[in-house]
Amino acid sequence: MRIRALCLRTGLLIALLGLGGCGFRPVYAKASGGAAGPAAEGLAEVSVALMPERTGQLLRQALQERFERSGLTPAHRYDLNVSFSIVNTSIAIQPDSSNSRIRFIGTANYQLIAQDPGRTTLTTGTARSVDGMDLYDQQLFGATLETEVVQQRIAEAVADEITRQLAVYFDQHATVADR
Repeated sequence: MRIRALCLRTGLLIALLGLGGCGFRPVYAKASGGAAGPAAEGLAEVSVALMPERTGQLLRQALQERFERSGLTPAHRYDLNVSFSIVNTSIAIQPDSSNSRIRFIGTANYQLIAQDPGRTTLTTGTARSVDGMDLYDQQLFGATLETEVVQQRIAEAVADEITRQLAVYFDQHATVADR
């Protein structure tokens, strides 16, 4: 049993070492010299535009937290405009026509725009998240609180997806000298 585990670990180590040879590197990897990599630098340079409604505020706050994680505070070079909405649908309807489960779908369409004179659109994308909640008889206050929690989870998940997409964009569009 120990020999099998040792062989498995050795094989895994060899496979991981081989990834470096094929050009694989983490998107958040540090640049040469230990400086922040292109993804972290690019994200830190993004200014998130204001969004209407409470759900937009939740998404904007989540995005700002993710973009500022690196601790860098450079001047903003990009604007991120996001259109965000959450819709809900009853998916479990009782014989008395009341619903007992609601599905929430959050969708964000975004544009990353350079702060150059031409206001060049660099990339666009969409991020989605699905969540749900159960409803219980006459628990209106509880349903209101749970709705807020679901909206927060959706905003966090959508922010994670937008951050991933933008990190990949900045990493792919970095010059070779930046790496």
